[in-house]
Amino acid sequence: MTAVDLPAPRRSSLDVVLKVRELGIVIALAVLVAVTTISNPRFLSGQSIRDILLGTAILAVLAVGQAVVVITRNIDLSVGSVLGLSAFTVGTLLQNSPRLPVIVVLVVGAAVGAVCGVVNGALVRFGNVPALVVTLGTLYVVRGITYFWAGGSQINADELPSGFLDFGNATVLGIPYLVLLAILVLVVTGVVLRNYRTGRELYAMGSSPQAARLAGIPVGRRTIGAFVVSGALAGLAGVLFAARFGTIDAAAGTGYELNVVAAVVVGGVAVFGGSGTVWGAALGALLLTTIASSLAVLEINQFWQQAIVGGLILLAIGADRLVAVRVAAGLKKRGSHVS
Repeated sequence: MTAVDLPAPRRSSLDVVLKVRELGIVIALAVLVAVTTISNPRFLSGQSIRDILLGTAILAVLAVGQAVVVITRNIDLSVGSVLGLSAFTVGTLLQNSPRLPVIVVLVVGAAVGAVCGVVNGALVRFGNVPALVVTLGTLYVVRGITYFWAGGSQINADELPSGFLDFGNATVLGIPYLVLLAILVLVVTGVVLRNYRTGRELYAMGSSPQAARLAGIPVGRRTIGAFVVSGALAGLAGVLFAARFGTIDAAAGTGYELNVVAAVVVGGVAVFGGSGTVWGAALGALLLTTIASSLAVLEINQFWQQAIVGGLILLAIGADRLVAVRVAAGLKKRGSHVS
C-alpha cells in the first residue's frame, strides 16, 4: 500500500483544551513573576533574568526532543543520562583537544545522543517493548557507562578551553548564545512538525498507530527517527550544560527526566500522543525554571519544587485523560446517530 497525503490535523476539543493550557502557562508565569517581584524586587534583575533564560535553554532543548517522542505516543526517560554522557564526552574531548571549534563540539555531543536514540528506537521498534520500559533501562545503562568512564573523577572549568566557556556565557545584543541556539532548535522543530509531511505523520501515529499503518506511514522508521531526534537534542543539551557550568562529573543531568516530562505534559503535549506543540513544551520549561528560581528567591524549601512538579504532571495527565474520554464518548454517540 502506498502512502497517501495526510490532511493537516483537525481541531478537536482536546486541541482547544491544550491551547487554553498554553495560555494558562503564560498567565501563571505572569502571576508568579509578579508575586515574587513584589516579595523581592531583585528577582527581575538582569542577572536573575539571564540565569532563568540559561536554565530554560537547556531544559527547553530537552523538552523539544521529548515532545517529538511523546507526540508519537512514546516516552524517553533516558534524556538526563544521555545529557550526562554527552557532557562528559565533550569535556574529555576538549581536555585532549582544546583548540577544537565549538561547532565541532556541538556536532559530537549531538552525535553521542543520536547513537543513544538509535538504541532506544531500535529496542522499541524491533523488540516490541514499551518505550517506558526500554528508556527506563537505558537510563540506568547510560548512567552506569558514564560512572564507569569517569571513575569518580570530574572535569573542572580550569581544564576546559576559555573559548568553549565563553560560548556558555557570551551574548548577542544581550541574549546568551545558549538561548539563541535553543530558539533555533525550537523554531526548526516546530516548523517541521507543523508544515512538513514527516511532522504530520508523527501526529497521525500518536492519534492511532493502526490507522497510520493502514495509511501507509512507515511507523517503525518514524518511531526510530523520533527517538534519534530526542537523543540528539539531549546530546546537544549536554554540550550546553558543559559550556554553562564548566564542572562536569558522572552525575550531570541526574533527575532531569522528571522536569523534562513535566515541561512537555504541562506545556500541552498530550501524554497519550497525537496532540500538542513544541512551543507549549518550551513554555512549560520556562514555567518550571521560573518556579525553581522563585522558590529560591522566596527562601522556600526546594522539596516543594519537586512536589509542585509532580502535582503539575498529575494535573496535566488527568486533564488530558478527561478530555480524551469525553471526545471518545462524543464520537461514539455521533456514530450511533449516523448508523
